[in-house]
Amino acid sequence: MVKTLYLPGAVGNAQFWHPVAERLGGDYELISWPGLGEEPACEHINSIDDLVDMVCEKISEPVNLVAQSMGGYVAIKTALRHSDKIQKLVLTVASGGVEVADLGGSNWRGDYREAFPKAARWIEEPTLDLSDAIRQLTIPALLIWGDQDPISPVAVGERLNKLLPNSHLEIIAGGDHDLAKFHDKTVAALIKDHLNKT
Repeated sequence: MVKTLYLPGAVGNAQFWHPVAERLGGDYELISWPGLGEEPACEHINSIDDLVDMVCEKISEPVNLVAQSMGGYVAIKTALRHSDKIQKLVLTVASGGVEVADLGGSNWRGDYREAFPKAARWIEEPTLDLSDAIRQLTIPALLIWGDQDPISPVAVGERLNKLLPNSHLEIIAGGDHDLAKFHDKTVAALIKDHLNKT
């Protein structure tokens, strides 16, 4: 059975994915981001690229990646390094390496800093546009978006769906940026179907 790694967003808490992972079962690992949200810092983690390194160190054999929001950017960068070892990819309301602001996404940084004043400052640094590189990823990808998300609106999912050569976009009515938490039954069913496809 292929192991699934669950990557959270900038809140950093591995438990975000717990309801979905419990529904799906199987071999999985919930990953947290040191220094983000209220997670304890680690002296070796000082950038998003360090998070990518952290995930890559967990990949010695094929895995599935399931990622939320900023975790989608980590997932894309991980997949670009190890496309041969990522069996399936799932992105939910993710930035994924495209220009979210250009597609109508709101700036989340002010609210994030207010909610998590002790979080590492590097999380607020701009990320690279990975659009050109994303076109090279042929990994089967499921994109799950909510139609009520102001941070990563549906236009972001549509853009990623056009860039990724082997992707499918699902839109959940009433879904906000935390749709995996409050629509866990629907999200889990979509992910299960995607992971089981040959």
